[in-house]
Amino acid sequence: MVQGDGTVGVETGIGTGVGAGVEVGIELEVELGEVRRLWHLLEPLHAVLYYAPEVFEEAAALGYAGSAEDRWPTYFPFRAAPLGAVGSERVSSAFYSFSPRMVAAHMDSAWDTASPADVLKARERGMDRAYRAIFGDRAASPELIEAAGLLRRAAEAANTAGRPMAAANAESAWPAAPHLQLWHAATILREHRGDGHLAALLVAGLDPVEALVSFAAIGAASVERFESRGWSPQEWSAARERLAARGLVTESGAATPAGRELRAEVERHTDELAAAPWLALTPADRGRLTELLGEFWVAVLGSGLLPSESTLGIGKVWGEGVRAWGCGGVSGRA
Repeated sequence: MVQGDGTVGVETGIGTGVGAGVEVGIELEVELGEVRRLWHLLEPLHAVLYYAPEVFEEAAALGYAGSAEDRWPTYFPFRAAPLGAVGSERVSSAFYSFSPRMVAAHMDSAWDTASPADVLKARERGMDRAYRAIFGDRAASPELIEAAGLLRRAAEAANTAGRPMAAANAESAWPAAPHLQLWHAATILREHRGDGHLAALLVAGLDPVEALVSFAAIGAASVERFESRGWSPQEWSAARERLAARGLVTESGAATPAGRELRAEVERHTDELAAAPWLALTPADRGRLTELLGEFWVAVLGSGLLPSESTLGIGKVWGEGVRAWGCGGVSGRA
């Protein structure tokens, strides 16, 4: 529950990794701002999967046509692979904000090209190569190894009940290499937060396209950026009309005060639902992790792989010291 001082009190013992040193039944606290800052650090580390040329090369070897110009043929199977050989309806459900037509276009024949098991191996090979290219010798540094260990503790403490993407990734075997453990832990925690975000959207009564329209309305990203999710202009307009009828946006699509408050509540609820895994780490551990991740976060942003604008609103509406995907102008959710 949220405390008056902006912290979240969480009754521990509900996760799949309770043995991470947190005593069952003890209520601990973590600040919501810290939960969000940790996500800001982790998201770019995970998102390399969707932009790195090394990953596109591994995907092409399997027969997928993804590229820097059109990442979606790789994005959908490479993100969905932990779920197994599922169809487009289940992927649409788990990914939420994409048009089902867009998902079907990429997923209806995805497993004819390669099996989920082969895709999982390819994405690990691609991330191995990508991280080595970005981090260089630092991919095996004591600092990265320490960060990977701390992140793994948090990831293994995550409660994956009702969180299909987090559960699917948590079920995958841990890689042996520390830099791949770092990526795997970041991915579990990222998907854990994402699954909770979808729950928050459902509670707020925002369907997939309304979620995008309402986020664009508060300036999270341009409408053009959100159009990459595959919805037609007619579907976008219809969603805007539904939100206007609820008093959440104006006729021109700008958020009303009620619309801004609803989106703020969605993000607060998301932070609350994402807080529990971090209780596997002490406040000192979390501070140390933030310190350790900084150089790798900067390295990813400095690589130029990530776009200058994303649909997550990082640095625009939920900045807290992180500007877009960049640091001082360096460009860079999937």
